[in-house]
Amino acid sequence: MESVAPSQPTVRVDTADGHRLATVFALGVVVVAAVLAVAGLPSIDLHGPLHRLGIMDPLCGGTRSARLTILGQWGLAWTYNPLGLLTVIGAATLVVRSVVGALTHRWINVSWCPSARLRWLLISVGIVVLAMLEIRQQSLAWLLTES
Repeated sequence: MESVAPSQPTVRVDTADGHRLATVFALGVVVVAAVLAVAGLPSIDLHGPLHRLGIMDPLCGGTRSARLTILGQWGLAWTYNPLGLLTVIGAATLVVRSVVGALTHRWINVSWCPSARLRWLLISVGIVVLAMLEIRQQSLAWLLTES
């Protein structure tokens, strides 16, 4: 077998699901989004105390975004929170992967062990992206505080 550098992802087709926990989590995300699409937004207030003061967090609008994604309103879902759209689409992709795997008994498994330097770079980029999302969501406070 060929040696692969630690920072390169490997993709294998196996006879077992190598990502069962991710599959279960993804199925939960899709089910919750589908329930939101059918039943509507929850009647209980999910916001923290800072939201009432007009301070948004990076997750604000995520519930509405997830619901709108399932309803096919991707532009509006992106407007409320890009994270909701990307999460639901990513979860749906994992669910499709699982259905195909269950039907064919062939599972696409991805493994990746990035180097310590690359991990720190990815964490740094993630923090910057999260900060940018925070700024974006705060600029949409007028939209996100609507009922």
